[in-house]
Amino acid sequence: MSVLFFCVGAAKAGTSWLYSQLAAHPECHFRAIKELHYFDAIDDDVLERELDKHQYQQSLILKNVVASGIKKPSDEQARRLTDRAAWMDVLEGQSDDVSAYLAYLNKDAGDAKVIGDITPAYALLSEQRFSAMSKLAGDVRFLMLLRDPVERLWSHVRMIAARRDEAGVATADRCGRILNRTLSGKEDQIARRCDYAGTLERLMNSIPGGKLMVDVFEEMVSGEGLKRICAFLGILPIEGFFAPVHAGQELQMTKDQRRAASRWLAPQYEASAKALGRMPEAWMRKG
Repeated sequence: MSVLFFCVGAAKAGTSWLYSQLAAHPECHFRAIKELHYFDAIDDDVLERELDKHQYQQSLILKNVVASGIKKPSDEQARRLTDRAAWMDVLEGQSDDVSAYLAYLNKDAGDAKVIGDITPAYALLSEQRFSAMSKLAGDVRFLMLLRDPVERLWSHVRMIAARRDEAGVATADRCGRILNRTLSGKEDQIARRCDYAGTLERLMNSIPGGKLMVDVFEEMVSGEGLKRICAFLGILPIEGFFAPVHAGQELQMTKDQRRAASRWLAPQYEASAKALGRMPEAWMRKG
């Protein structure tokens, strides 16, 4: 029986890097779409929006194939097209059909020990949803990745700033305004992703003992954390290979910005240390 694995966040905490490592692991089976957004789309009643998004992404791949002048997609493009088409079939049902969702995850899994869904947005799900997810299979395991709260916040701010800029540049002025708005409670979509304490509380209240792991981005990418994750999943340990970590555009915080963010995020440092049983050394060095 395979382990059903959910990595539920945090956003900007290396989940894409982890997906790269596990998708290449011989004992794991992951589909070509990293973030399925199934349960948050159900709870927010936006399955149709998710379907539209995947239809658009599918069209982009096909346009790239045509633009390349090659008559057929590459193997990787073909895999993505096939997996996305199958996922669109699930979304077209427009309902909470977990049997279709599980069938999608399990297709062609063979004797894989782990199948999974890595979607950082799941960090915002309710206790009730986490509890329901924990009962979807005989062995369901959850991972919550934590990153230094200030570094995670600043990475998120830079990403949003680039998205809001016509040239796609995260300027210091725009980042500063977005950070100030976040600290004053006016950027809810960023603030909610900063709430490690809330996510950890909901997970701990709803996931059975031994089925929840909390680990640290900085230690995962350095190697030891990845070994712990493999042990948690019951698969052979691997040495992480090079894969890009989506760090975003380089831009340093000012000392005043870092101090203000640290004060605002103090409850998240406390909740993280409590969940981990320690304060990560990498976080203390940055402090």
